[in-house]
Amino acid sequence: MAAVAMMRHPSAMGTYGDESELLELIRTRSFRLGKFTLSSGLESDLYFNLKPTMMDPRGAHLSAQAFLARILVEGVDYVGGLEMGAVPIIAGVATISDVQNTPVRTFFVRKEAKKHGTKDVIEGLGAQESLSGKRVLIADDVATTGGSILKAIEEARAAGAIVDVALVLVDREEGAEAFLHDHGIRLLSVFKASEFR
Repeated sequence: MAAVAMMRHPSAMGTYGDESELLELIRTRSFRLGKFTLSSGLESDLYFNLKPTMMDPRGAHLSAQAFLARILVEGVDYVGGLEMGAVPIIAGVATISDVQNTPVRTFFVRKEAKKHGTKDVIEGLGAQESLSGKRVLIADDVATTGGSILKAIEEARAAGAIVDVALVLVDREEGAEAFLHDHGIRLLSVFKASEFR
């Protein structure tokens, strides 16, 4: 296994530098082969649980760095996503962006409005902040059908945001790209599921 970890995966290099260490961390900590029922209800022989990668100190750093490189190219005002998948990655992006003096503001979308207080669906904005007229990128850990990403997009758009791009760590290549394209969204990914087979 040590020899495998040292190899550079061709797709992990190029425009965004060498991301082979992140690919191997995902392979080791977050990827399984078998028979699985996904949250979408689909059956698959591949399973990605990216929380163990995103919650690992090195994994958190590398994931946020990979996202930030792509986010800065897009020139957006905010990055947000649906709880829970997006929260670790966007928190890491906010931290890394500040350290690198390229601040990126973030927010997350609740699956349902809070039952108390302000009853907000969108969390993380200051009292004087608004998504109205702002360019927003929606983030998630994994894309399968694109349904979770679309939910976050719809909430951001309802708040006045301009959303035309989404970004995930892994695109499972099971329809999300085409589905989101039909809703005016480009889907970007750090990795594709086929890279883990």
